[in-house]
Amino acid sequence: MAGKNYTPGCILTEGSKIKKIGRDIGESENSDGIVLDAHGGWVLPGLIDAHSHIGLYEEKKGRVGDNSNETTEPITPYIKAIDAINPMDSAFHCAIKAGVTSVMVGPGSSNVVGGQFAFIKTNGRCIDDMVVMEPAAMKVAFGENPRTNYGNNNQMPSSRMTIGAMLREELFGARQYANKKKAALDSGGSFEEDFTKECWLRVLNKEIPLKAHVHRADDILTAIRIAKLFDLNLTLDHCTEGHLIAGEIKRSGFPAIVGPTLASRNKSETQYLDFKTAGKLHKAGVKVALTTDHPVSLIQCLPLCAGLAAKEGLGVEEGLRSITINAAEICNVSSRVGSLEEGKDADIAVFDGNPMEIFSNCLWTIIDGIVVYSYES
Repeated sequence: MAGKNYTPGCILTEGSKIKKIGRDIGESENSDGIVLDAHGGWVLPGLIDAHSHIGLYEEKKGRVGDNSNETTEPITPYIKAIDAINPMDSAFHCAIKAGVTSVMVGPGSSNVVGGQFAFIKTNGRCIDDMVVMEPAAMKVAFGENPRTNYGNNNQMPSSRMTIGAMLREELFGARQYANKKKAALDSGGSFEEDFTKECWLRVLNKEIPLKAHVHRADDILTAIRIAKLFDLNLTLDHCTEGHLIAGEIKRSGFPAIVGPTLASRNKSETQYLDFKTAGKLHKAGVKVALTTDHPVSLIQCLPLCAGLAAKEGLGVEEGLRSITINAAEICNVSSRVGSLEEGKDADIAVFDGNPMEIFSNCLWTIIDGIVVYSYES
């Protein structure tokens, strides 16, 4: 990787994995492969968007292509994103052209509990072959979206109090279910599984986090309070007013996925939206990743968002980490993606300059060892 604080080197891939990284790799070690000369370029791990709706809210199709929310029932934990992600969404190609090789994809924020996210690669035609981790998180939402979606139709929830109460009730019931199942199995008895509750077990076992849609400071703190009450893992997605309570977020121990900051302040919840949020959280000791929330901001703008956050206090190094290794760690997939290491997936993005600079081009995008995009083609 060329550039300030980086040194030249070579990467050898074999199959879908990175086989070797070194200053020099001899031709004999790559006798049957192709050689990409990235001299003078930036060779990076494939970029990661830690929160998006790509393939669920398809481009060019309007409402027909919107499968991002089930708006008739406020509690739907059993819904799976993989049942509706369309790999034919043209936005996937835009992601690949920008060096974005993997994404966390799931339901929108209309419901108190929206359903299950999946972490997937951006290249493929069959969603089952693109999955890295599924389910990868359980979506919950606080604030204006669930409140107005149901309250305006004289349904619950119509207030922030009710959102909190409904989520606690659902988690309480899920925990009771888990306890009853464990007791029955431990005693050798039979147990009738409940489809609407089984989906909570990985959350309760802290294998996957609650993925909380939170903008306002009070909603952020409510999400933290409920996660602590039930001893759950949590990611604070959007975290628009996070810079106002950075100390409290740091003490919670939960990470933040900030964005979409390249968007308008189109509702009261986002009145303090600013690119400085990511930097202030990082300086407070919070692990930070970024999101475009595609299609709210276009997924190909992910490196630009990192650049603007870097300019406003996040810094260049942490800006790159926010769309690579930080995102991978927050999404619990760092054993496979997010950094260039031997044994990890061969997901690599090569740029002719710093990808966070507007005039930089992605020269090659490699996913699972296959060149899926070339700037010359």
